[in-house]
Amino acid sequence: MISNERPSPFGRRSYNTQPKPQVQEDTIKSDKVQIERKTFLFSLKENPRGRFLRITEDVNGRRDNIIIPATGLDEFKKVLDEMVKAASEKPEPQPE
Repeated sequence: MISNERPSPFGRRSYNTQPKPQVQEDTIKSDKVQIERKTFLFSLKENPRGRFLRITEDVNGRRDNIIIPATGLDEFKKVLDEMVKAASEKPEPQPE
C-alpha cells in the first residue's frame, strides 16, 4: 500500500466488470479525408438519444474519437471556420 492510501471503512468495492451493452447506432452519412499520414472519418449517426457527429482520427492503426451532438454542430462549424480563416491569414511581421 502506498503511504498516503488508507483502507476504506466500507471495505473493497467490486466494480461491475461486465461490458456495457452495445447501443444501436444508425449511420446517416459518412465520409473520409486523408491528410498527410492521418485519416479522418466523419460519421453522422443516430441512436435513441439523438443525432451526433463522430470524428475518428486514425494514425497507423491508433484511433481517437470525438463526438459532437447534432445540437452543437452549428457552433462547432463557426469555430472551425474561424480557425480556417486564421490559418490562411499571413502573420504580422514581428518587430525587431
